Amino acid sequence: MKQICALVLTTMLVLFAIPTNSLAAVFQDVLPQHSAADEIRYLVEKDIIIEKPTAKYRVNEPITRLEASGMIQRALKISVDNRPDANLSDVKLSHPHYALIATMVDEGIFMGNEKNEFQPYGNLKRGQMAAVFVRAFDLTGKSTYRFRDVPATYWGLSDIQKLSVNAITTGYLDNTFKPNQTLTRGHFAVFLARILEPDFREQSACYKPNNTPVQTVNVPVTTLWKEPGKSRTVDAYATNKLPDITKWVAAMSLREKQWLVGKLETQALYGQTVKVLQTKGDWVQVAVIDQSSPKNAAGYPGWMLKNHLTTVYPNYATCDTAMVTTKSAALTIDENGKQPFRSISFNTILPIIDIMDNKLAVQTPADGVKYVDRSAVKIVGADGVMPKPTTQQIMETAKLFNGLTYLWAGTSGFGLDCSGFTYSVYRQHGIDIPRDASVQALNGTLIQKKDLQPGDLLFFAYNKGKGTIHHVAMYAGNGQMIHAPNPKRTVEIIPMTAEPYKSEYVSARRYVK
Repeated sequence: MKQICALVLTTMLVLFAIPTNSLAAVFQDVLPQHSAADEIRYLVEKDIIIEKPTAKYRVNEPITRLEASGMIQRALKISVDNRPDANLSDVKLSHPHYALIATMVDEGIFMGNEKNEFQPYGNLKRGQMAAVFVRAFDLTGKSTYRFRDVPATYWGLSDIQKLSVNAITTGYLDNTFKPNQTLTRGHFAVFLARILEPDFREQSACYKPNNTPVQTVNVPVTTLWKEPGKSRTVDAYATNKLPDITKWVAAMSLREKQWLVGKLETQALYGQTVKVLQTKGDWVQVAVIDQSSPKNAAGYPGWMLKNHLTTVYPNYATCDTAMVTTKSAALTIDENGKQPFRSISFNTILPIIDIMDNKLAVQTPADGVKYVDRSAVKIVGADGVMPKPTTQQIMETAKLFNGLTYLWAGTSGFGLDCSGFTYSVYRQHGIDIPRDASVQALNGTLIQKKDLQPGDLLFFAYNKGKGTIHHVAMYAGNGQMIHAPNPKRTVEIIPMTAEPYKSEYVSARRYVK
């Protein structure tokens, strides 16, 4: 659903654009893919915006009080004839737009300041805009919610709350309204279109403002290291501002992949919440909350790049979610899937804003609403509870990764290690198991080898099964197992009797009750 937060080009407001069949640019500076294109087109068609489409709309320029007055007057079709003298100190009868200005004052929509000035060429601020719209369109409603930067003493608080309760604005992604910030012409058009046409102000019923900030992964996959700053040149694919794990794995030689053993801890996916433990330069030590580990009560710890995180306000905690069921899925900017945004991993979970025939509109951590194919995800309730999986479903998910490259510490559809594989398969079905093989081996229900069923986890240890557990696999039935073995091989299905696994077998655990 549409959120104001994606409207700004550079500050990223959330916006859900109503689809349009027109491929023509509204103005030279408002192309069809512009986040405000549909609203501006609507106002043009209603003769509210009267600039010629062959010119520029000046979408990112501030809107003046005079320009706003004209658009409101045309929207309401207010007559400007026979208005009383406005008695303004800065607008004389000779002013070319005196009739319009006098009309705005007479209608009580715009008012002069303490010096009795109208300031027709002054820029309109967002707080002022709220008051103007409330007065012009008789907006009503009450709300107890205050944006973080709108104090209880702010003169326009009730007006801003009326915009919020009428789904005309949800503010910025950081739950601020920025009342003293200058309003752009693009912003004004979107607000006005939402007031005039309710379809433009569609808002998810599950949107519940929450001013408690959390730190969230803002890249498709971030890699957690044992120590900060230990990466090599080839690791730039993983440590870039926008990592590409597929290219990283493809670029590494076998020796370079083996070097990662013991250097990496785990990975976290787009939208996952972490707890920041400490900061060192460009790096932060975090605990991945969704990965349990005895190493830290808050979650699995490790060092990651600070710029892979963003601060999020969990305003969509009561929304159903889309969980990626394929190895990867494409997020697009448009619902037609023609403007790629980024590729996200298996098990990525994002709040659902709208459900369409073939697409879902999902809320991203910091880039507003994007779209994903329904065929690439499943819908999970806001409580996260999923139906108990069958052993067949577990195995279907496991076999999805057959042939996938091995990556030490990997937990994504771009590369997995042994325990990342088993952890990820079970997580897809709503079963959270510990992240590491050694801890997985201590939980669940102990199963005898003769009682194995598909989906049970198999554990292997050094010194012919008497030493430290170093590997986990999943029983695949008929004496076979599926696992992510080591950097030399990919995820594979092999007989349990294959060495060294036959000699190193320790135990089995069942996590499907």
